[in-house]
Amino acid sequence: MWGRSPFNYVGDIPRYQGRPLVTNDTDASTQPSRALRADARRNRDAILAAAREVFETEGVLAPLDGIAVRARVGNATLYRNFPVRDDLLAAVLRANVEEALTESDTFARDLPAKEALSEWLFHLVWQLRIWHDLPYCVATAQGDPDSSMNSATNPLLLRTDALLDAAKASGTAHPDITAAEVFELATTLSWGLDRFHDDRDAARRRVRIGTAGVFV
Repeated sequence: MWGRSPFNYVGDIPRYQGRPLVTNDTDASTQPSRALRADARRNRDAILAAAREVFETEGVLAPLDGIAVRARVGNATLYRNFPVRDDLLAAVLRANVEEALTESDTFARDLPAKEALSEWLFHLVWQLRIWHDLPYCVATAQGDPDSSMNSATNPLLLRTDALLDAAKASGTAHPDITAAEVFELATTLSWGLDRFHDDRDAARRRVRIGTAGVFV
């Protein structure tokens, strides 16, 4: 009634005039997936950029809902990417941690062990106070090994350990002081800088006084 169809089937594979009908099912199925991944990446990047702006102006304890509004995403999208505040803070802080580690490489390469540790401690304290209440969050995370902030800041502790060991080996740091104690001291001093709004000169003086007991 409808005429002869040009299609016939062998099993489930359509054939056209005796030849397999080539389809692009794989490409077609991956295109929406790729678009979804690109959209998810844009949302994540927007959240990170918005969070950095909010942290710089309002501090790290600012309402997360405001970050979602600034990023132009829904709250569900924000919490899907970053279920808790520490997850978001750790992700934003990662670039600053890498920058600090790069600086420490310069100190270790160019300075004697004592001066390298001293400069690192000042730089560490100064970096940890870049956003209001960041020292509080860093200190809180030290007691929670499962915290993403603990993981994010652990490289700073490890670098402190390496520079402290070098200073001990040179006889310029007390042998019984641990890196964990020094890192906790740096966090405490950073809290002071944050609360008293120290400029760089005042901060250097506070750190020099506060860390004097580390050295011999």
